Amino acid sequence: MQQSGADDLVHDHVFLGHDHDRNTRRMLWVVVLTLGMMVGEIVAGLLFNSMALLADGFHMATHAVALTVAAGAYLLARRYAGERRFTFGTGKIGDLAGFASALVLGLVALGIAVESLLRFFHPQPVAFDQATAIAVLGLVVNLVSAALLGPDHHHHHDHGGHDHEAADHRHDNNLRSAYVHVLADALTSVLAIAALLGGRFLSWTWLDPAMGLVGAAVIAVWSWSLMRAASSVLLDMIDPHVEAEIRELVEKDADARIVDLHLWRVGPTGHAAIVSIVGDDADDVRRRLRPVHEIVHLTVEARAAAAQPPAA
Repeated sequence: MQQSGADDLVHDHVFLGHDHDRNTRRMLWVVVLTLGMMVGEIVAGLLFNSMALLADGFHMATHAVALTVAAGAYLLARRYAGERRFTFGTGKIGDLAGFASALVLGLVALGIAVESLLRFFHPQPVAFDQATAIAVLGLVVNLVSAALLGPDHHHHHDHGGHDHEAADHRHDNNLRSAYVHVLADALTSVLAIAALLGGRFLSWTWLDPAMGLVGAAVIAVWSWSLMRAASSVLLDMIDPHVEAEIRELVEKDADARIVDLHLWRVGPTGHAAIVSIVGDDADDVRRRLRPVHEIVHLTVEARAAAAQPPAA
């Protein structure tokens, strides 16, 4: 059995995203903004005797908790990145937080749907002016938060033209879940403003619960998409595009054949791979796989071809 070369025997297992520390700072700013808006809505609800504002304030509290968990995941991933007990690093802490956050988002969608259905049958009086003002302020806060967490395609590129920022945002389920949380809040703010204006000027009281149901449906779809993405990482599902690239590079000259392949994510933009081959040298296979930038931890095992039985 032939293992990979000696030059790679000593290495760390820190597979965090390229913008991990930057994302941590952005997440903490969003937590501060969300907590401030949450407190403002609850205080305003008590002052104006508005159940709508109080409800939205406690609804924002669930997002504040989820965003705090996301920020904590970044801090923990950095804190324990070098510990040997995490055999492939701490890159999946973000996916665990992202899955939990997506689950909370699904529960929020369910709560909004139930409350909206109840209001169809039992309409509640609304303080339109105060509620609209707070909803607009909430929308501004959510748009600022979305701008902080959204992808910045002009941040930096490597020499090969690979956009690390876009890749991090696309594959970092912790960042994506936080981004979707603030987008969900922005969506509910827009729908709330439309419903409040319709109720204020057109007396369309049915518009408030109707918009609530629309918002709940959209948030539920986002939640399901995030849970699928995070669970695929947590369950070590293989990336078919990276797998196809590995097989094409190793087997294109027909002098090597892959007999066993394991491929899984260990960080937002990094994969680990174990490639077992017959018919070629392990170090040569490692050279062939250098263009696969997604692989950050590679083990190549060269096996001897099985002996052919003698002719009868």
